[in-house]
Amino acid sequence: MNDLRLAILGFGNAGQAFARLLSDKEDEIRRLYGRGVRVTAIVTRSKGTIVDASGIDIDKACDDLEVHGHFADNTPGLCRKEAFDVLAEAEYDAVCELTPLNIFTGQPAIDHIRMAFSRGKHVISANKGPIAWAFDELSALAAEKGCMFFYETTVMDGTPVFNLVEHTLKLCRITKVSGILNSTTNYILEELAAGKDYEDILAAGKKLGFIEADPSMDIDGYDAAAKVTALLNVLMHAHLTPDQVERKGIGNITAQDIKDAADRGKVIKLLCEGSLQPDGNVSACVKPVEVDKGDMLSAIDSTTSVVSITTDLMGKLSVIEHEPEIEQTAYGIFGDVLRVLEGEI
Repeated sequence: MNDLRLAILGFGNAGQAFARLLSDKEDEIRRLYGRGVRVTAIVTRSKGTIVDASGIDIDKACDDLEVHGHFADNTPGLCRKEAFDVLAEAEYDAVCELTPLNIFTGQPAIDHIRMAFSRGKHVISANKGPIAWAFDELSALAAEKGCMFFYETTVMDGTPVFNLVEHTLKLCRITKVSGILNSTTNYILEELAAGKDYEDILAAGKKLGFIEADPSMDIDGYDAAAKVTALLNVLMHAHLTPDQVERKGIGNITAQDIKDAADRGKVIKLLCEGSLQPDGNVSACVKPVEVDKGDMLSAIDSTTSVVSITTDLMGKLSVIEHEPEIEQTAYGIFGDVLRVLEGEI
């Protein structure tokens, strides 16, 4: 059987970590599936594009970026093609959509996926935008074209939330999804509670690498809204977009608010929630809430995340992801690639 040919759109930290993992597991993949995974295209915005049907040396590509910040000039297949050119022309069986998130539209990732499906190619997305903004359309298109569409990494990195429901909660009806899904706000609230200054917290988080240069998308609740929308669209067929989520961030939460809550035996957390309503629709919100210090949510600290799923047959289940690193994100992508391999057997 021929190798699975893979095109990678976006090659930042997660893409490079995924490529390293793919290289490390190459022999095991071949033993288990009787075929390998061959990367035939890597597209970046500023570091160059490589298109090589015979297979890209992904270790060298990663090394070049680490040392030089761009692909070496002598790299076979190095070119200036953009994502849509590669999607239309390159030889690949599946595409990994790893481009940066546009939280307000999901583009151009949505159009990337549309084009891949139009060519009958499978899609693995780590970009939550398409799942939050166009999940129904893209799922229907995948089914129409006979393509696989996986997106485990879009929420909580590689934690198998979607797989858990799909494979182990068959015929369960999900009535509510809730959780703490944004690590930046969780960290800020925790540090404020420890008495630290807001600006110092932001500076320290940026230095550690998990607070963006512009943290407003996190602080104002946009990232959390996109994540809960993705969860609800997949798990509850909610047919929502992020602008339909009632959203309130933590920008107005002060150290005094946190102290007052503590005096009441409470902790403030930015909670995401979606619930099935009597009319059959799903409502969703993101907002700061006070939770009891004895509640499980109060113990979700630093960059840890949690999602809780309430069902009619199995009650309430919770999955916690403890302080993930980039390797967890890489594994989420890797796991979806393995699902494509399995689906083609």
